[in-house]
Amino acid sequence: MQRSAPDEERLATAIERHLGQAALVENLRRLSGGASRETWSFDATRRGGERVGLVLRRDPGGHIGEPGRTIEYELLRVAHAGGVAVPEVRFLLEPGDDLGSGFVMERVEGETIARRILRNDAYAGARPRMARQCGELAARIHALEPDTLPSLPCPSVAEQLEQYRELLDGFGEPHPAFELGFRWLADHAPDPGPATLVHGDFRNGNFIVGTDGIRAVLDWELAHLGDPVEDLGWLCVKSWRFGVNDHRVGGFGGTDDLLDGYRAAGGDDVDPERLRFWEAFGNLKWGVICKVQAYTHLLGTVRSVELAAIGRRVPEAEWDLLELIA
Repeated sequence: MQRSAPDEERLATAIERHLGQAALVENLRRLSGGASRETWSFDATRRGGERVGLVLRRDPGGHIGEPGRTIEYELLRVAHAGGVAVPEVRFLLEPGDDLGSGFVMERVEGETIARRILRNDAYAGARPRMARQCGELAARIHALEPDTLPSLPCPSVAEQLEQYRELLDGFGEPHPAFELGFRWLADHAPDPGPATLVHGDFRNGNFIVGTDGIRAVLDWELAHLGDPVEDLGWLCVKSWRFGVNDHRVGGFGGTDDLLDGYRAAGGDDVDPERLRFWEAFGNLKWGVICKVQAYTHLLGTVRSVELAAIGRRVPEAEWDLLELIA
């Protein structure tokens, strides 16, 4: 179910209630991207004319997923305190705010649309820096102490494979490439190591980028505990290169810079085969997610052309998976 724009008066009332400052809400607009979450940018103008850029992030429809928004809010709060480049959260919405389930955070200026980041001249100077920046950011995320985090799942590789197996089987459609992928991944699963925070969607498209490079990491809704290399492998998935396939890392860089930045910021050495495993896992995961997104539209849960179009990307993920496991 799609929702209308948040009510500006209610949003202004929530700002005053939580921040203790009256403000006029202006320039409310929905940001591009985010097939499963609503993200609204606005200015809060206080008495005296001070203008503050803020963002409302909420679920589409009712209070669905409220615990998830609370967890994402807490993760951003801990990450910001731990030196990770993320927007600073300001307050969590409450039922009395009558705005749905979500939170308000600072607005970090920059670009999030990956195709612009990879092609526009404005970011030509940023692109060569971004792979190393990704490594540094990932290392800081993985260094956050687990006991400072909200309660998060810690699924094993086998449990994650079973999760996506059940999702795929639920569609009742044959996908031989994914069947081969499930077998290969089960046979090549790396030995488990110490579990760290895993962002879960660490990739081009979830970064705010300026002319100086990556300014913030967004979209923490899939965070969990597990193998830190999962984040690095997901970043290398071919779909997140957005057509710039000669750069394995997000379409903007190479693994040498990524792993150099990771080590420089305190991360461990990464076995290339472990990275390959998680890249292959990411392709299978993305292919199944594409089907889920499409059926979310087809079944009428959330009517969205974007969700429908994502379903057409399943064959890409199948092809990329087969290339990796051949």
